[in-house]
Amino acid sequence: QVQLVESGGGVVQAGGSLRLSCAASDETFSYSVMGWFRQVPGKEREFQAAITRSGGRTIYPDSVKGRFIISSDNVNSTVYLQMNALHPEATAVYYCAAGVVPRGYYASSRGYDYWGPGTQVTVSS
Repeated sequence: QVQLVESGGGVVQAGGSLRLSCAASDETFSYSVMGWFRQVPGKEREFQAAITRSGGRTIYPDSVKGRFIISSDNVNSTVYLQMNALHPEATAVYYCAAGVVPRGYYASSRGYDYWGPGTQVTVSS
């Protein structure tokens, strides 16, 4: 089964930037969308961004539009999340996800088949 592995997390000051990466162990696995979610203890996973494999359509929640940029390398089944102007409230574990996601489920964790173990992002004030 394909494994996703995130990297790039760490500690950054408020207003700073981080770039997360996620690579798939099997470049030939089948997926239509790759995305990013975040989670803090006691809360559900929160959608951050997604990108379609075909056409490279990007989807963002209003909370990150203009600050986050998702991109992908389809040849290597890798997805990136550039996060700018980070707020302390962005402190969370960030998860990469992928799958054959039905339309309408791009922003829902239920739509994804594969998940990485997560990478911690801490934004200090």
